[in-house]
Amino acid sequence: MKTKILVTGANGQLGLTFQKNYNSISDVFEFHFTSRDTLDICNSDQVDAYFAENHFDYCINCAAYTNVEGAETEVKEAFHINAEGPKILAESCERHDVILIHISTDYVFDGTKKTPYLEEDETNPLNQYGESKLKGEHYIKETLTNFFIIRTSWLYSPYGKNFAKTITSKLQKNEALKIVTSETGTPTSSLDLAEFILYLIKTKSKSFGLYHFSASGETTWHGFAIQIAEQMKKSELISKVDSIPMKAKRPKYSVLNNSKASNLTNKSFRWQTSVNSTISELLKS
Repeated sequence: MKTKILVTGANGQLGLTFQKNYNSISDVFEFHFTSRDTLDICNSDQVDAYFAENHFDYCINCAAYTNVEGAETEVKEAFHINAEGPKILAESCERHDVILIHISTDYVFDGTKKTPYLEEDETNPLNQYGESKLKGEHYIKETLTNFFIIRTSWLYSPYGKNFAKTITSKLQKNEALKIVTSETGTPTSSLDLAEFILYLIKTKSKSFGLYHFSASGETTWHGFAIQIAEQMKKSELISKVDSIPMKAKRPKYSVLNNSKASNLTNKSFRWQTSVNSTISELLKS
């Protein structure tokens, strides 16, 4: 029997990663992809009816308000999607015996630590986006026992809107770019994240709880951009800037310790290798 999987927020980059790469594995998985137009995760009646009709085994929640700057002014909307939505999904998962896999963020931390953050480290978001995502985590933990919350960082892919695509596009137009050095984190490929999620499903893992998933290593946004530019032989177009004024505060250091996830799968991904692979893909298109 096929494993039935609901993917919410299917038009975001992680949702698109599943659609573009795994929807064809029809003999193993039966994916149902929904966007806000087809399933509003903040509408409890609609969500519960959809769950009752389809009998899912897993729900991968990729739906999120991800505009970090916008969340500072659209606070209600950010909390509606990032906190109330996951709560409603968790309640339906509880009623219909569905395992929830929810994506969270490194921005739940304040960046004062000097070594990679562990799952049990104290959270202290600096911005409304981080606050809203943390609230969503709390709702899930209060509601469910069988769940996976996966915090990830600096997500990019060949799909949707993300830093890697933006930098690649600008460099293709030979634009000179100033990129900040004030934040340190780990670029993480949505393809690598999707592989981890599918590992949990394929193995029917019962190792429920909170996980940090990122590539291995760390860099700044400037270092990320240089990695892309070197692949394109356009490093001379990238220069450093200490910081850029923004509404939302960001953690200066948000590297995640990914040992719990890598020990589970016996796999790890170097951030440079995954970036190179994605940029190669983008340059073909």
